[in-house]
Amino acid sequence: MTSPQGEHFPVEKPDEEWRRELTPEAYRVLRAHGTEGAGSSPLNEEKRAGAFRCGGCGQRLFGSDTKFDSGTGWPSFFRPLPGAVATREDRNLFMRRTEVHCSRCGSHLGHVFPDGPEPTGERYCMNGVALRFEPLER
Repeated sequence: MTSPQGEHFPVEKPDEEWRRELTPEAYRVLRAHGTEGAGSSPLNEEKRAGAFRCGGCGQRLFGSDTKFDSGTGWPSFFRPLPGAVATREDRNLFMRRTEVHCSRCGSHLGHVFPDGPEPTGERYCMNGVALRFEPLER
C-alpha cells in the first residue's frame, strides 16, 4: 500500500491484510492516522530496559534509555534509533505539527515536538497502541 502522500516503504501490504493483522484500535492509529486517548496505554508506565518496536512491522524504533515521563499521558522519547522513523508535515486539526511514522512500513506513530529534554530538546510523543515493548533479556 502506498501512503496517502504517495510514499513507498520496504514493507507494504494491502489494506485488507493490515486490517486482519491489527486490532481495530491499532489499525485506526497506525494506518488511519488516529490518536489514542491520553493515559490509555500501559506502555506509558513501562520502565524496564528494552526496545520499543513498531506495532505494524516490528522494526525497533526507540531504546528504553531514551524514554522519559513527559506528563502528557503518552509514551515519550527524546531520540529514535538511527533511521527508524521518518517525519512529514501534518496540517490536520487546524494546526501545523510534525508527524512521525515508521521508516519501514509507514505506519503512523505519533508526533514530535521541540519541547523535550536534553540532549535533543525533542519530545517524540507516541501512541502506545502503535508500539510493542520488547524487554531486554538478561
